[in-house]
Amino acid sequence: MSIEKTRSGSLDDIEMASIDELRALQLKRMRWSIAHCYNNVPAYRQMCKDKGVHPFDLKKLEDLKLFPFTQKDYLRNNYPFGTFAVPNRDVVRIHASSGTTGKPTVVGYTQNDIDTWANVVARSIRAAGGHHGDKVHISYGYGLFTGGMGAHYGAERLGCTVIPMSGGQTEKQVQLMKDFDPDIIMVTPSYMLNLIDEMDRQGVDPLKLSLRLGIFGAEPWTEEMRKNIEARLGIDALDIYGLSEVMGPGVAQECLESKDGPTIWEDHFYPEIIDPNTGEVLPDGEYGELVFTSLTKEALPIIRYRTRDLTRLLPGTARPMRRIDKITGRSDDMMIIRGVNVFPTQIEEQILKVSTLAPHYEIIVTKDGNLDKVEVKVEMTPDARDADQQAATKELQHHIKAVVGISTRITVVDGGAIPRSEGKAKRVFDKRKDN
Repeated sequence: MSIEKTRSGSLDDIEMASIDELRALQLKRMRWSIAHCYNNVPAYRQMCKDKGVHPFDLKKLEDLKLFPFTQKDYLRNNYPFGTFAVPNRDVVRIHASSGTTGKPTVVGYTQNDIDTWANVVARSIRAAGGHHGDKVHISYGYGLFTGGMGAHYGAERLGCTVIPMSGGQTEKQVQLMKDFDPDIIMVTPSYMLNLIDEMDRQGVDPLKLSLRLGIFGAEPWTEEMRKNIEARLGIDALDIYGLSEVMGPGVAQECLESKDGPTIWEDHFYPEIIDPNTGEVLPDGEYGELVFTSLTKEALPIIRYRTRDLTRLLPGTARPMRRIDKITGRSDDMMIIRGVNVFPTQIEEQILKVSTLAPHYEIIVTKDGNLDKVEVKVEMTPDARDADQQAATKELQHHIKAVVGISTRITVVDGGAIPRSEGKAKRVFDKRKDN
């Protein structure tokens, strides 16, 4: 099959293949990936032996459920290179997590892996509406974090002009956006809010910039956040999904023509949804924990990796490949407040319903005796009046109680009092263990 052109440019053949063609390719690649991992990673081979399963047991895609899950502990227990399936001399790049809660998770790439990564990110930017010749301002962090370099190589592969700004230097970021006038920005949504505030401070009218697309990822964000960013910037805001253990950014990308959740590039990454408590595989359409198996990675094949991200699989729309719904949160980010499961994105959604409140907030959880207490600190918008504060407080309390199901204390703070993120925002401060 040869696909000539679409509105977003030239598509890869697999992006328009039939479901049967896609599934046949996935099975072929899955057999290779599992055998590659089993034969070359002793730690994974032992996990399979403990479960009594062998690569020969994979007869059909559904047989993947027979194989063991891998998690962060699999990477940390074999730190630094014990999960690599190729000799170190064949690894051309290493990335790693921050390791703030223990040993970092280390990931490696062969040259073929780097090429695959660049290709899926290029495909992602194209699906978002980018094309050859666009200027792309990259505000994801560079270094061991996969965001900056993943976006960079993908943008170059598509033929874009890359502005490798990285994170931080907010004032300079805005100045360069004004001077260089990029078409696309790739950044976390929380840092984009910071940049918009700085535009306001500098008197930069975003509607006079050439900026037309924002590709936002690395943290959950809501539909209300999308509407807020699009209204303030006059752009289309698209969701990109990825994680370093599976590849980096570019595992899935929202398509401009549909804006209905990121399309998974299923020719390289096979998704499952499981019950996070039992590990049972759930049918498409049901909410649960997202699990990925890499199909083409050489240096670090990853089989049934539990992402902890909570979502559901949906049928393809702009592409035949399946989509993920908006990430509602992470199973390890979920707060249990007086028996109610609460995610930070649920609070954010209610904040953004109140027109006089800014999308900068913190959630502080404490304990008073046996009772959980939740305080939401939030800022007013710059043009809000002091008289609006009491009404906004009552409105937000009402929304959170009615929709989320918990009582909260709302504290309105001065503009700029909430720390601004230069990457992934820290929203929740659970101090119950300190009490």
